[in-house]
Amino acid sequence: MALKQYTFKYGRGKVNFAVDSDLVIGELTIKDMPVLADPAAAILEAIRNPIGAKPLREIVKPGETVAFIVNDPTRVANSHVFMPLLLNELNAVGVPDQDMFVIFSLGTHRLMTEEEMVEAVGPEVAKRVRMYNSDCRDESQFKYFGTTSRGTPVYFHKLVAEADHIVCTGSVVHHFFAGYGGGRKAMLPGVALYETIRKNHSMIFDPNAVIGRLHGNPVYEDQVEGVEMCRPSFLLNVVLNEKKEFLKVFAGDYIQAHLEACKFVDEVYGVKVEKEADLVIASCGGYPKDINVYQLQKTMDNAWCAVREGGVVIILGECEEGSGSALYEKTMQQHRTPQAVEEALRANFQIGAHKAYAVTRLMKKAEFILVSGLDPELARTLLFTPAKDIDEALQMAYAKLGPRPSITLMPQGSLTVPLAAAHCK
Repeated sequence: MALKQYTFKYGRGKVNFAVDSDLVIGELTIKDMPVLADPAAAILEAIRNPIGAKPLREIVKPGETVAFIVNDPTRVANSHVFMPLLLNELNAVGVPDQDMFVIFSLGTHRLMTEEEMVEAVGPEVAKRVRMYNSDCRDESQFKYFGTTSRGTPVYFHKLVAEADHIVCTGSVVHHFFAGYGGGRKAMLPGVALYETIRKNHSMIFDPNAVIGRLHGNPVYEDQVEGVEMCRPSFLLNVVLNEKKEFLKVFAGDYIQAHLEACKFVDEVYGVKVEKEADLVIASCGGYPKDINVYQLQKTMDNAWCAVREGGVVIILGECEEGSGSALYEKTMQQHRTPQAVEEALRANFQIGAHKAYAVTRLMKKAEFILVSGLDPELARTLLFTPAKDIDEALQMAYAKLGPRPSITLMPQGSLTVPLAAAHCK
């Protein structure tokens, strides 16, 4: 036995533990990619030499209006860096500021304050163009376009629908049931009606609605089918590192450029694994990634990709703010098994309550032992096996799996996405 010490982040501190290094079949970390030395130059290069489309300045003509769809604060894209460049690029070909505006892709999130809008795009852009929230629950703001082949009624914000050109912006990361963020998501869910989003997201139950998959993923394919009814003219998506620094810029056709961005995201955050482990030990990466169970779910999804059927996952997540959602807790109090949660959500799918399904569906594959600051009773209500510390968690795992399980370590569990298992790709 070759005991080796490991140190993982936990809340605002760290946790130390020791395992036999001979049992460790992988330690998954993100690749160290060079950051862009001159992001502004890279942005201009991307929009002037786009993928699958004409340059932006050749698409928009003087006298035409442009809607820029921009991320809200929950999804960092460094919009304040590229938005002035996009406005200037169109100014240069005779499109004035008054013919352009920003609408924030809120989806079902709360409305942004004026201060948040200014912070998102920067004070210069905020002074130059009008800015709007998309309130998914105000039906009067939306226009109907049709129904997708999967039955989703497609409504987009009228301001977007009435603009001559739509420019989608945002950042691309892995997404736990839509495959990847970015691309078409600026519009659906970004500037869509609640019912459009609810129906699309209810496809989360499909076995192909998983992280890292677009082809055959009904959530993605339904989103694209809907967005095609009000097709964007252009896309600008960025890929950032964990410090929110620019790694690469993708621009052009909203589907083709996004697919290229997804390939790059796999290079950065995807980690090839040869086989699923008996035991996965994963840290969210400390505060704020483990501030609550709502945030911790991302690490669970990634660890789920690395563990074998019937295995064990130990999650290190302090959860100083508890579960993170009263609706999630209420759903779990009412439904005591993963199957019961799924049946309830299938009968009445609602955004927010879907987090209960997102967490418990993972528990059908493996046991999740949670080392956290949660009250053990609450942890059990959420269907975790609570452990007071990492040592107790390891004892529980060995009791179930035997003394020599194969082990995969995930010190950056919220970031690293294992990409070998068939259900992940």
